[in-house]
Amino acid sequence: MYTRISKSGGRSYLQLVEGHRDADGKVRIKVVANLGRLDRLSSQKLDPLINGLNRAVGRLENTAHEITHDPARTYGTVFALHELWKELGFDRALNRTLRSGKRSIDVEALVRAMVFNRLCDPTSKLGCLRWLETVAMPAMPETVTHQHLLRAMDALMDNAEMVEEALARQIRPLFDHELTMVFYDLTTVRIHGAARLEDDVRAFGMNKETGAIARQFVLGVVQTADGLPLMHTVHPGNVSETKTLQSMLSTVLQRFPIQRIILVADRGLLSLDNIHHLTEMADQDGRKLEFILAVPARRYSDLVEIFRSFDFSGGDGLREAGFEGHRLIVAHDAKRALEQGEARRARIRELEAMGDAMVAKLNRQDEGKSEKGRRASDRGAYSRLSRAIADAELSRFIKADLTADRFSWTVDEDAVAQAALFDGKLVLLTNVPEITPADAVLKYKALADIERGFKVLKSDIEIAPVHHRLPDRIRAHALICFLALTLHRVMRKRLKAKGHHASPQLALVP
Repeated sequence: MYTRISKSGGRSYLQLVEGHRDADGKVRIKVVANLGRLDRLSSQKLDPLINGLNRAVGRLENTAHEITHDPARTYGTVFALHELWKELGFDRALNRTLRSGKRSIDVEALVRAMVFNRLCDPTSKLGCLRWLETVAMPAMPETVTHQHLLRAMDALMDNAEMVEEALARQIRPLFDHELTMVFYDLTTVRIHGAARLEDDVRAFGMNKETGAIARQFVLGVVQTADGLPLMHTVHPGNVSETKTLQSMLSTVLQRFPIQRIILVADRGLLSLDNIHHLTEMADQDGRKLEFILAVPARRYSDLVEIFRSFDFSGGDGLREAGFEGHRLIVAHDAKRALEQGEARRARIRELEAMGDAMVAKLNRQDEGKSEKGRRASDRGAYSRLSRAIADAELSRFIKADLTADRFSWTVDEDAVAQAALFDGKLVLLTNVPEITPADAVLKYKALADIERGFKVLKSDIEIAPVHHRLPDRIRAHALICFLALTLHRVMRKRLKAKGHHASPQLALVP
């Protein structure tokens, strides 16, 4: 027996009804009593009925106190992440490596909370505490403070090597055991603060996001061909990209049982010294190390004659040659080459027009025709044009003749023609013997998936800017964000496998 609100003629009525099953087993509803129109019922009319029912079952009479309630907590999103966290074994890995009788805090639970916070509502550690008050996080301590979160980060770094190796063991079952190809790239992460500490990772360098000098650290990410993050590296913000490659490879080979690996990396990571050391590493421990690396072609004048020998007028736009003892694969995009060449010519014409205007002004002065403004001079014209050429990065093509008595310049057409040889070209260096040029280009273009991962780190997980001061806490922050990226990628992969088009961000909306 229960109450029901029924509607008739635009009005609502309160009824007392009873449900029962008839002989056929169907549920039937019987109206026991009509209690009246809902808009005419008040507590004075209903309280006697409620009190009588309470007395019938031996309860206290209705006191008609105002109903209060605690704020509801979100459960679904953190429950889904918690199940994924356990399925990946991250809880076991952290509990196993961070177990200590000296700690009174549950480090695994606190790290888990910080990781989930990056995915659901990325904020500061103080913001994470406010977020925890709005969610029903499974297996969390009753009391969590800001100091608890910082101590959990310190515990991570006190056992960093063991933690990362344990996490690597949990990640291994997610990819093919015959792992043969890994992708590696770097990004920069901005940091606040001006303090300088020993072993600091904060340093000034060119920031990839802003294109300007910023205090930062460099984050490297290694992932599989299908986009699963394997490991990350943290370097000072002014490190040369080429110096990170060898240490990364040594760690990958140590943590993952790979007999043959093909490394795919971007052009900023290549130097001839790198190629030499990579070749040496290929012979260590009986493993086979191969690579597909983009070449910053304009740095190598030796490529000019090779490019001149190529004819891209027909076919698939792919050519191959030998370079430094390895295969050089060149992919030519005619449309992009035309755009780059026209853009260069347009910039040169703008500077020539600027120079012509200066010459015309100097000529009018020589003819005795006065003009408003400062008087022009040949030396001043040289200075202005030279700065404009340098700002446009066209010093190779336009040469101001500083030795001439009168202001003049020349355009080096040979240099322009040589630069045009490199337009629209993707140049790859590889020592993989059986891969076709088309497949090599395809594998390299898959490196863009890491760039999408960096976008997730910076926009959805909000890894930057970092406000921590201590170097180890900066490294811990990077590890927490890397774990969040791993969960994000696994979610994305499973959503796609189920045919869902929703992104992990949309799936995690409460």
